[in-house]
Amino acid sequence: MRTTSAKTSPSEEAATPVLAGAGVPPPDGAAAAPAAAPSAPGAEPRDGGDEGAARQVIADPILHVEGLSLWYGAAQALTGISLAIPEKRITAFIGPSGCGKSTLLRCFNRLNDLVDGVRLAGDIRFEGSSIFDPRIDINGLRKRIGMVFQKSNPFPKSIYENVAYGCRIHGVRRKRDLDEIVERSLRAAALWDEAKDRLDASALSLSGGQQQRLCIARAIAVEPEVVLLDEPCSALDPIATAKIEELMFELKSRYTLVIVTHNMQQASRVSDYTAFLYLGQLIEYGETDSLFVNPKKKQTEDYITGRFG
Repeated sequence: MRTTSAKTSPSEEAATPVLAGAGVPPPDGAAAAPAAAPSAPGAEPRDGGDEGAARQVIADPILHVEGLSLWYGAAQALTGISLAIPEKRITAFIGPSGCGKSTLLRCFNRLNDLVDGVRLAGDIRFEGSSIFDPRIDINGLRKRIGMVFQKSNPFPKSIYENVAYGCRIHGVRRKRDLDEIVERSLRAAALWDEAKDRLDASALSLSGGQQQRLCIARAIAVEPEVVLLDEPCSALDPIATAKIEELMFELKSRYTLVIVTHNMQQASRVSDYTAFLYLGQLIEYGETDSLFVNPKKKQTEDYITGRFG
């Protein structure tokens, strides 16, 4: 069992905006609920979560979580999480507020390292190697596993410079190369046609949905292998939400997507696999169609039918 305390050098902190924007929003305070919190209506005995989740038949998962537990100080936020994330699929984390969804998502590119007092036990393997290996380049990890936050956070720069920012940080300097990357990324984010004639305009002049697609373009500009999306549609109107969901379908042919969402209809529409978390435990994990139509746990059924949450 691996135990890790969060420590980050200044150079590692500086690398975070490359993929995620300026600054890292604080973790959901409710996620740090003590493990002794009361059970939901119809809850089964709390036995450490769904043991079957670790036995999902997923060949060559790109991410493999093994017995992961996390504490914010004395408060335990995650307990014994084990699951495998398939490559080039969309995996959704669902559950009520404070269940640990965003906390788990942040573990994949070690953004929780930036939070004081965080302790970890267990392991996460990315393409077969532990992300907690002391020899790992955290800057490189965050380049390979990008992040898009709940609230769009474009830099106060031009549309062009927002997309080019991460590439400049990683040493791309030639304008021709940057032009190609910016166009490719904006096209991939379904924003090129709307932005191509105003690349020098401030990113803050874009609408909310456009800003979120710009943040996606910024994340994929550095060619990550995994894109983490923390409730990317929660602040958007239905039209913008539909565009983001359509974009996710297009992106999964090139990237592995992991999404946190409170919207169960969204999870059922866009994801291939769904994990249901409650009070820091993994209750059930499996193919989305199976989990929503025929959940194995009564607690899952109670949540997706609206009996609690």
